[in-house]
Amino acid sequence: MAKLIINDCEIEVPDGERIQEACEEQGIPFACTEGICGTCVINVVEGAENLSEPTEEEKDFLGDCVGEERLACQCTITCGKVKISDGY
Repeated sequence: MAKLIINDCEIEVPDGERIQEACEEQGIPFACTEGICGTCVINVVEGAENLSEPTEEEKDFLGDCVGEERLACQCTITCGKVKISDGY
């Protein structure tokens, strides 16, 4: 099990699972869930290497900020620990 820390709340997430549901439960807003609207921007504070590679949608939307910022609707947690905070 991987650990996702959102604004100091620690949640266990199965390895390889999308983080969208856990983020929604912690109050991160979602709208389109397709990587187009940017509503679910998060800041990756620690453990970016434990997230899936950025998608084309993330690269298009976030540009040079991809990595520090991600779209929660596009991420899966591969293993380990990832600490994030609300993007805005």
